[in-house]
Amino acid sequence: MDMYQWYLLPAALMLAMLWLMDMEWIYDVLNSPIANLPGPWYTVLTDAILRYSAVTGTKVIYVDNLHNKYGPIVRIGRKEISLRDPSVTRKVYSVKGEFPKADFYDKILTGTPNVFNTRDIETHRHYRRLLSSGIAESSLSTYLPVIETKARMAIQRMRDEAQTRRAAKSQYIRDLETVNRLGGIRVTFPFLVQLGHYVPIPFIKAAIENRRRTVEYAEQSVSRHYRIVEEQGEDARPTLLSKLYKAGDDGMSFDEVRSNAMAYVIAGSDTTANTLTYIIWTVCKRPEIKSSLLEELQKLPENYEYVDLKPLHYLNLVIEEALRLYPAAPAGLPREIPAGGTDLFGYYIPAGYTVNIGAFSMHRNPSVFPNPENFDPLRWNSPTKAMKESFVPFGGGSRSKFWTIPV
Repeated sequence: MDMYQWYLLPAALMLAMLWLMDMEWIYDVLNSPIANLPGPWYTVLTDAILRYSAVTGTKVIYVDNLHNKYGPIVRIGRKEISLRDPSVTRKVYSVKGEFPKADFYDKILTGTPNVFNTRDIETHRHYRRLLSSGIAESSLSTYLPVIETKARMAIQRMRDEAQTRRAAKSQYIRDLETVNRLGGIRVTFPFLVQLGHYVPIPFIKAAIENRRRTVEYAEQSVSRHYRIVEEQGEDARPTLLSKLYKAGDDGMSFDEVRSNAMAYVIAGSDTTANTLTYIIWTVCKRPEIKSSLLEELQKLPENYEYVDLKPLHYLNLVIEEALRLYPAAPAGLPREIPAGGTDLFGYYIPAGYTVNIGAFSMHRNPSVFPNPENFDPLRWNSPTKAMKESFVPFGGGSRSKFWTIPV
């Protein structure tokens, strides 16, 4: 064999490998068990469009448009399906865990598991048992004076910015934008996040730095709480962490407490901030809604408290409608098809595939919510069964209810 032929050998081996890979890909495409599902032809071949929409922050719109075209069940990727129908919500999000969380959750918050991203049912039950009392409404009511003070500070800050800039866009909102972009990249192209640690990609660097600050804040808060308890024997102002500290060996390790604290910071603050931002924005855009809301609010006593706000009918309708049209968690929260497969809308889906139910699409289903793009608080005066079953602003099942009260 001459030198020229030796040079050709690596190229031939590479071509052979590519050919084998192509043959495997072609076999998967031709034998895909979800090829008969409604959906664009290209979703059988590639996830490229889905990944692009995730990175650009348009995935929920892309998927919703597919539902409008193809119906309640849509193939959105080679191994991914989206559903939009109230009849399947309870089945997929059952507390029995028949549809376990997908590996998506391993990517969004890496490191030590927490109550939000753990895929192990027993671990989740253990965390939930330790954490649930701390977010019960009776427990949260002890923090109302602090919450009211912070709310007034936020209102004053918005007022000051509106007067000086004619608009209020806080650094928090800017940080939230970059963190959200990182979330899409972390799940879709995880290697880019790792690359961002070494290569100066501006928006990835900014998002990584925001996440680092969140981790640092959680760690400092946990350490401060432990130090106070060690010095004083008990925290003068009980917190969510108090029960964890007292639980001893039946509780959590420091890393577990830190991970759950970080999850609370992200899941509790961003969802609340998003909802409040959209409520303020949409009310200010609609004079008739603003007028009705102010009419109700003006009946409050001068030094009103949370107990005075809670029974306000129209205010609650506005909040419900804001959560419908602008849900805090709009994207699908993926679940895995269980062993043995399942039937959905007359189609058999084998194990190993991923199914999504996205709040953005569920809340815009015209057969459930007439004129879905119209912000109409009064639609919640007499909600139908289908409306209640379709309303999933924080996902479905017991895990979603875990976040509803604090938000």
